[in-house]
Amino acid sequence: MAFKLDLFLFTVALILSPVFSDLIFSKVDRRIDLTSQIVRVSSTIRVENEGTDVVSEVLLTFPEEQAKHLAHIQVTLNERKGKPKGSAINFPVDVVYPKEMPPELKFYSVSLPKGLNQGESLTFDVLAVYTHVLHPFPEKITQADVQFVVFLDTAYFLSPYSVKVQSLSVKLPEARIESYTKLENTKTHGSEIKYGPYENLPPYSVKPIRFHFENNSPFPVAQELVREVEISHWGSIQITEHYNLVHGGAQSRGEFSRLDYQARPYARGASAFRNLVAKLPPRTHSVYYRDEIGNISTSHLWGDSKKTELEIEPRYPMFGGWRTSFTIGYGLPLQDFLFQDQGKRFLNITFGSPINDVVIDRLIVKVVLPEGSRDMSVSVPFSHKQWLETKFSHLDIDGRPVVVLEKENVVPEHNQHFQVYYKFNCISMLREPVMLIFGFFILFVSGIIYMHSDMSISKSSASYLAKLQWDEVQTVIQQVQNIINRCLTIHDKLEASLRDLSRTGDIQACKAARKAADASLKELLKELKPLISFLQSSQQATHILPKVEELVAKERDLQERLIVKHTTVVDCYEKKYGGREIENRVASQQQRITALRQEVDDLLEFIDEI
Repeated sequence: MAFKLDLFLFTVALILSPVFSDLIFSKVDRRIDLTSQIVRVSSTIRVENEGTDVVSEVLLTFPEEQAKHLAHIQVTLNERKGKPKGSAINFPVDVVYPKEMPPELKFYSVSLPKGLNQGESLTFDVLAVYTHVLHPFPEKITQADVQFVVFLDTAYFLSPYSVKVQSLSVKLPEARIESYTKLENTKTHGSEIKYGPYENLPPYSVKPIRFHFENNSPFPVAQELVREVEISHWGSIQITEHYNLVHGGAQSRGEFSRLDYQARPYARGASAFRNLVAKLPPRTHSVYYRDEIGNISTSHLWGDSKKTELEIEPRYPMFGGWRTSFTIGYGLPLQDFLFQDQGKRFLNITFGSPINDVVIDRLIVKVVLPEGSRDMSVSVPFSHKQWLETKFSHLDIDGRPVVVLEKENVVPEHNQHFQVYYKFNCISMLREPVMLIFGFFILFVSGIIYMHSDMSISKSSASYLAKLQWDEVQTVIQQVQNIINRCLTIHDKLEASLRDLSRTGDIQACKAARKAADASLKELLKELKPLISFLQSSQQATHILPKVEELVAKERDLQERLIVKHTTVVDCYEKKYGGREIENRVASQQQRITALRQEVDDLLEFIDEI
């Protein structure tokens, strides 16, 4: 093991330690199971009282270095055959510090159900579970190598009492045994090695033994597991488990070949594990398995009315020293785990991980109670740390109380039921629905008020009146623009009549066109006068009125010059002047007409932009 078992240490302990002479161990049968990464040592002890005083406690002794790796110790009454399984009586076990004891030894006191009188005996079973005591040797291996581990212990049962008869049985995996310590009375039966019996051994007797053997069983170690149990009184319990997992076996060195692993996984990856099995409660639902990347599809779920099993496969095979992180989540029916007793509700659920043979260096269990819970208390069948937190979720006001439990060095034997008691008023369940109803009610009422209210500016305000006046000004300006455009269209018709005259020589048709154009322009001028008068009287048109007046003036000038040009050309045709002479007579007028037409178009564009 990780502790040092040398004769000198225990010789000194024997000299310095007092002998508890009232008790003796008349028979000790020890069984060590080394088939997995977790070492389980089962001992059946018959204790006798040879003294005159009544004895109510028995001391168990462990080396200090070994006790550091002791994850769980359980002492039960040795039941006779025929007793129903699970009816064993557990004895209280506490750490004690007897006087004048060396610091290299650690003592546990077992309280007996009743005192032992002189000559009486009692048989009980001791289960000690150790972690991190199988040391890989060699410490680093390649993908093609198998894993060998070393285990150290003592062939003699370390005890502060004399031991009359004792024996030891060591169960190894069904694999190759590289070496082991051979003592007298040592026998081998397949993968099982037996030592003893040994008789009449004094207190604190030791005999170091060493085993070097092949062990390719999975070595999953959860360096941290955060397990969150969230209770909803609406009918469900949601459990979320966050794992930081590492392979605790021999470190992998060299390159990894996935091709070799897939072709011969048992030869090119014997020490690796590719899957884990989580045994979930029956009627589990809404199961998921994911990591930081997303959902992992390499998982299988099956179950019946008695159990549910989830087989999960990481994204890659786990070799020694390799790490992975993932999350498992599932839901449980509320009625199977939440009960009432004496005015309190209590949750009754298992403490540890549902995954087989995983060692948990640090386990944090968070029980999230409904908002409004009070008077919380916890009942856990082993030592642990405990504190309270608050978690805020959807529609929470004060937050949800969270009972946090923490324990280190956790093994499957800790996967026992524990209880969280609390008081809860059922009226508190209506808090969130009422908040939702009230919120939607406020939303709908606000919508109705908004739809039926006039959010526009008051019609009597100065800004509203100014807006109306500006709208009227814009309308009038558009009418002015339309009239000017109609005038320009008439101008184009006058120009077209002159072109027809030059082609046909029909003087009367040209005069008729001029007469019609003159009448139309006069009508447009009548329509334009009231519009100009309105703009002159409006304060909102002050900044645009000069441009409008300039536009009207330019159009009138253009109109007059077109009429003069038209009259001159017709007279020349009546007098039968030549084409060149007619062009010379109207050349100056044509230049001015072209310039005026450009100016009118520019003013129209400018006003349109405004």
